[in-house]
Amino acid sequence: MDAPAAAKKVRINRLLPYWAVFQADVHQTLHSWVYRTWVLVSVAAAVGYLLYHVGIYQKAGIIQPASTLVSELLRWTVLGSVTLIIVLTAGSISSERGTMADSVLSRGISRYQYFLGKWHSRLATILGTYFFMSLLALAGGFFLLHEDMKLIGSLIALATVGALLAAVVSCGVTVSAMVNSTVLGIAILWFALYGTGFALSLLPARVPSPDRLLAQLPDVLRGYYNLHALGRLIGWSAIASVGAAFIGLVYFARRDV
Repeated sequence: MDAPAAAKKVRINRLLPYWAVFQADVHQTLHSWVYRTWVLVSVAAAVGYLLYHVGIYQKAGIIQPASTLVSELLRWTVLGSVTLIIVLTAGSISSERGTMADSVLSRGISRYQYFLGKWHSRLATILGTYFFMSLLALAGGFFLLHEDMKLIGSLIALATVGALLAAVVSCGVTVSAMVNSTVLGIAILWFALYGTGFALSLLPARVPSPDRLLAQLPDVLRGYYNLHALGRLIGWSAIASVGAAFIGLVYFARRDV
């Protein structure tokens, strides 16, 4: 008799559970009413703001520096978006607390994969949307208004603001993994972020802070910037983002769901 055929070895892709969580959360975020409200309000405000100043230029001949207008758009995008981003991220895990053990964690998805999938999904969705809308605003500033912006300065400004938003997203997912209530997570995160920002604004000028960055945005867009100071701010934001995610990952892996 012929020897029985050797069983074919099945290769297991250990990234599939993480990828499934990532895809499902991207789909969930894109269909969230909070996300859609954020995008619609941001786009409507930016378009209306730019068209208003273009109309002033055409009617009265008043030249509006693009750097000033785009910096105001970025500033109000950050200030107006932080609360909505907090709402988007603070409920990423806590909102599924009741069904998580049965529907997710019992299907071979480790807590590490679940947390990383949620974290990376919110980072990709929110930062991708921010960069897309900001690039459109920069294009409008370059082509519709008086051009006084530099490409490198504009990209550095976008990267710096993006680093701050990444820290907000990471803190939001971490708080969501540590509390049971989405409302409680939103309250904790809101007070923590705004309190930290206020405390940093009271420190000496040599200490990088979000409010100083927003005040310097017009100069950065025109190409006048301190690369060392901005690099420190980006670095500290990256450390805060990764550090917060690590704390949330370790805590979530050890707590009951």
